[in-house]
Amino acid sequence: MKTLDLVSQANSLSKRLKTETAAQHAALDAAIMAGRPFASLDLYGRFLDVQRAFHRDVDALYGDPELIRLVPGLPALRRLPLIVRDLADLGLPPREEADAPAFAHGETHDLAEALGWLYVAEGSNLGAAFLLKQAAKLGLSESFGARHLAPAADGRGLSWRSFAAALDAAPLDASAARAASGAQAAFARIRSRVAKAF
Repeated sequence: MKTLDLVSQANSLSKRLKTETAAQHAALDAAIMAGRPFASLDLYGRFLDVQRAFHRDVDALYGDPELIRLVPGLPALRRLPLIVRDLADLGLPPREEADAPAFAHGETHDLAEALGWLYVAEGSNLGAAFLLKQAAKLGLSESFGARHLAPAADGRGLSWRSFAAALDAAPLDASAARAASGAQAAFARIRSRVAKAF
């Protein structure tokens, strides 16, 4: 039974998404750090705007009833309002976007694709502990300018494990490839925004 459990874990959707997006994830991390977002408040403001644009893309997913059914507690993980407050702390109004968000409020979403995008959004919070330490050097904190980098109420590790478990339990089967495509599209979207910002 233990061997079957290990095989199941190795073939889980969260592991598949991690494997299939590893190169994109590494390239994105490198691109962000090459922009030196913690070298000044101006550069950090650009980073914040990238975050705002991406979380605007996925914001509708946190209120999707079907996704909430698959991922209990999903609405509490929403970070767009925190990013807007971070921008306000720095006197930076949210920029108006010319393009529509990747997912619109009130529409029916492809659950597999949406879970791929959420994988990227929620996974980013794991690495945010390092970013929060860097932000502190600019005088920012969980209560001023860097709210969106704070851990979830139950901690980064537990929050991620709960999300990954829900992801792995989702009845996707043949739709798993669409989840991978969704995660890849999410990474590509952020990478394009980083390229424009820095």
